[in-house]
Amino acid sequence: MDKKKIKNIALDLAADIVGSFLIAIGIYNFATASEFPVTGITGIAQVLYIYFGLPIGTMTTIINIPIILACVKVLGVKFVVKSLKTLLISNFFMDVVAPLLPIYEGDLMLSSICMGLFAGLGYALIFMRDSSTGGVDFISLTIRALKPHISLGRIIVIVDCALLLVCGFLLGGNVDKIIYGLIATYIVSVVVDKVMYGLDAGKVTLIVTEKGYEVAEKIHELTERGATLLKAVGSHTKTDKEVVMCACSYKQMHMVQKAVKEVDSSAFLVMMEANQVRGEGFRPHE
Repeated sequence: MDKKKIKNIALDLAADIVGSFLIAIGIYNFATASEFPVTGITGIAQVLYIYFGLPIGTMTTIINIPIILACVKVLGVKFVVKSLKTLLISNFFMDVVAPLLPIYEGDLMLSSICMGLFAGLGYALIFMRDSSTGGVDFISLTIRALKPHISLGRIIVIVDCALLLVCGFLLGGNVDKIIYGLIATYIVSVVVDKVMYGLDAGKVTLIVTEKGYEVAEKIHELTERGATLLKAVGSHTKTDKEVVMCACSYKQMHMVQKAVKEVDSSAFLVMMEANQVRGEGFRPHE
């Protein structure tokens, strides 16, 4: 076994352990302790735990079995086997480790925020290693495989909110606690997106101008960022134009705007979000 493969196995295991630990704390020590509903299959298992005392992790594993079998064709055997390992580790932390730690019995808003932060970070670490904790994760990742233009965080929100509402009513229909559960779910999705995409995120600008070279030079002078010049023709005026395409960080966006204003105040400027920017000056290609 080569060093690279050993390193990947070690990183996978580390992500599983740390991610599972964070998820278990968020769900068991905050959400379940405060008795507000959580998302997905874990939410169903939480209901069974509160009413019948059945362990959350064990019930999550049992409920996951038919879902795993249904999604294996789309997600692939390798991914499903890897996720099954993550699922078992996650449920071990849920049933064995989390009960050993203190539970939070304070303000519900703080509890929902902490649950969202802990669980969101845990899920993100696991997703970044191309794994999952099964259940709705499988459903969400299957949807993403079929609809790759939709962000993973948004898919999680839609799928999980539907299940959360059901679990909330099963837990007594307390509207306040359902709302806190929804807040936690939203925070989970934001944290997942920010951790998975935000670290490599940036801005892409398209500047339509007749002074493309000058604009590009000014951008480089102020930000030390390069740019790409594209030829274009105005559909209304039929005149030749240049489009300056530049990727930059959020902090540099103001300087790019300043460069455009100084060189060609009549230029047409479009700013777009970029979930990931890879290449020279940014994070290298993997």
